[in-house]
Amino acid sequence: MACGGLMSAPVCLIENDENGKLHVKKEARDILDGINEPVVVVSVVGLYRTGKSYLMNRLAGQQSGFALGSTIESKTKGIWMWCVPHPNKKGHTMVLLDTEGLGDVEKGDEKHDTWIFCLVVLLSSTLVYNSLGVIDNMALEKLHYVTELTENIRVKAEVGQDKDRSADFMRFFPSFVWAVRDFTLQLIKEDKPITSDEYLEGALKLKPGSSPQTEQYNLPRRCLRQFFAVRKCFVFPRPASTQNMRRMEELSEKELDSEFLEQANTFCHYVYNHAEPKTISGGRTITGTALAEVYIEAIRSGNVPCLENAVDAVVKIQNVRAVERAMQFYMTEMLSIAPLPMRPEELSDIHKIAEKKAIEVFITMTFNDNDQ
Repeated sequence: MACGGLMSAPVCLIENDENGKLHVKKEARDILDGINEPVVVVSVVGLYRTGKSYLMNRLAGQQSGFALGSTIESKTKGIWMWCVPHPNKKGHTMVLLDTEGLGDVEKGDEKHDTWIFCLVVLLSSTLVYNSLGVIDNMALEKLHYVTELTENIRVKAEVGQDKDRSADFMRFFPSFVWAVRDFTLQLIKEDKPITSDEYLEGALKLKPGSSPQTEQYNLPRRCLRQFFAVRKCFVFPRPASTQNMRRMEELSEKELDSEFLEQANTFCHYVYNHAEPKTISGGRTITGTALAEVYIEAIRSGNVPCLENAVDAVVKIQNVRAVERAMQFYMTEMLSIAPLPMRPEELSDIHKIAEKKAIEVFITMTFNDNDQ
C-alpha cells in the first residue's frame, strides 16, 4: 500500500500561538504553496486516545508517521498534515490531516475543540469521525460539535440570507465517514444481517414527536443527516491484544487481527476511490493553502468564518499568484528564446509567442476571472 510521499513525515499545519490563538505554520504553508495540482483533503477527528492517527498512517501507506502514543496522554496537538501522491488519481495530491483529540481532560477547552472541528469540516473533502465501541445515544451526544456548526460557520456574507442553510452547507461540506473502533457486536437486526451503512443510518433515525427530550435526541442526528449528504460507516474489531496495542507502530501485518486488517484495507480503498478533490463554489478545485489562511484569520479576529467571503478571498489570493506566475513565465520565456542582437520585428514576434504562453499559464491558475 506504500505510495511514497511528497513529505517524509507529517508537519504541524495549525497550532496555537503564544497568545493561545490558532495560526498556520509557515513550513506547512510553504509546502502547500508548492503543490500545483488538485488536492484531496482527508481529515480525521474524534475523542483523544481512540486510534485516529493509526488510520491516517494506513492511508499514507506507512506503518508510522502521525504520532500514536500508548499512554493516556493525548499526542497530537493542533492539526498535523501529511501530503502524499494520491495512490489512485494521477496528478492529484492527497493531504491527510490528523487532529488533536477532542475532549482531552487536561486541555479542558470546549471552544478550542469546536474550532478544530469546524476547521477540518471547512478544509476537508472527506471527514472521518473516529469513535470507540458502538453508535448509540452517548456516542452521538459526544459528537455535539456537529450541532454547533451553524453557530460557527456562515454560508452567506449578509446576515439573514442563510434561508435554506442545510442545503448550502451540504453543498460545501465534505463526505462523512464514521469509523467505529473496537466493535464487538454482530451486525444483525431483527434476526437479519445488516451492513455497517445500515447500522449507521438506523442510529441516525429520528424519533417522532416534539417534546424537549425528543428534540434533544434528534438534534445531532438531524444535523448529520442535513449537513453531510454522503455518509459511510466502517466497523473495526480490536486490532490486537492489549499488550500489543501499546506498540502498534511496531506490529507487522501478520501480527494484526486478520478481520481488522481486511476492514482497514477496505476503508483505505474506499477513501482512495471516493474522496473528491477539494473545491470551492462553482466546482473549481483548489491547490494551495488559501482556504486555511482565510478561515484561520476569521477565527483569530473573533469573526464567524463565512463560506462566501472565503471564496472571494481565495479568488483574490489565487489570481494574484496567477499574475505573478504568468509574469515569471513570460520573463523566463523571453530570456530563453530571444537571441541578441535582433531586429524590432523579431522582438515583437517573440513577445507575442511568450505573451500567449504566459496568458495560458494565467488561465490555468486563475479563479472566477469573469472580467478577464
